[in-house]
Amino acid sequence: MSTEPVSAVPPRPTEPDVSLSAPTRRTFIATTTAVGGVAVAGGVIGGSVLVGSQDAAAAVAPTSRVSLTVNGTRRTVTVDNRTSLLDLLREHLDLTGSKKGCNAGACGACTVLVDGRRVNSCLTLAVRLEGAEVTTIEGLADGDQLHPLQQAFIDEDAFQCGYCTPGQILSGVGCIKEGHTGSPEEIREWMSGNICRCGCYVKIARAVQQTAGK
Repeated sequence: MSTEPVSAVPPRPTEPDVSLSAPTRRTFIATTTAVGGVAVAGGVIGGSVLVGSQDAAAAVAPTSRVSLTVNGTRRTVTVDNRTSLLDLLREHLDLTGSKKGCNAGACGACTVLVDGRRVNSCLTLAVRLEGAEVTTIEGLADGDQLHPLQQAFIDEDAFQCGYCTPGQILSGVGCIKEGHTGSPEEIREWMSGNICRCGCYVKIARAVQQTAGK
């Protein structure tokens, strides 16, 4: 029988004092979650203060008085300087024929004529049109007499859902005035900014060419 003494079991290392060390991942997450909850609650509780500050900012937005002729009638309005011509027509003058499609100048549904030239009204600031003459689809006909291109669209059945039609017609009128109607291919090129999701391009080009020939 061995008489060698049994070596003592080494003591376990003591845990570091977490109270003085850097926060652990668990405590960090718990702390940030708690702080975030307080911030959200504060935003809800103080919602009236936040809304009030937004209203105050909106109240001081710069405005301008602009006078322009729309479909032969002189109109004077005071608008926010950020107002587009499209919103001026639709929201202030109740001329809803010009459609808001993409609101980014990519579809052509909002096309109108400004001083005889076609523009995307969603990209045109109203305050820059002092003294300008604007023609929308509502002012294209002469009383009960349709504009020749409007009649051509009917004759050629150049529309389906009709949403893009006002912009297509105004763009077609501009295209004819610009002299870009030598061939269907030329018409398609110069009206390529007007999208028809129903795919009536062949009939649209035919209507424009028919009107240009007259």
